[in-house]
Amino acid sequence: MPGQGSAGNVISALASLFIPGLGQLLQGRLLAAIVQFVLAAVLWVFLLGWIVHLYSILNAAMFKPKDGGGVAGMARSYGGVR
Repeated sequence: MPGQGSAGNVISALASLFIPGLGQLLQGRLLAAIVQFVLAAVLWVFLLGWIVHLYSILNAAMFKPKDGGGVAGMARSYGGVR
């Protein structure tokens, strides 16, 4: 997905609005998605899950992928995409 402010980040933020961590999962960040989902679920028991929920939304919206990462970066390194 392109950088911050892209349509992909908006979609990821909206996904995290419904389920904490879903936006991170859409961005390919599995560990962050699992941690945020579990942490939100545990904290909702104490009515504090909204903190992680809000963080998850903001984190998905402001995510900037590292340059050269992911599938596009791999394809570039092998000369498939320029």
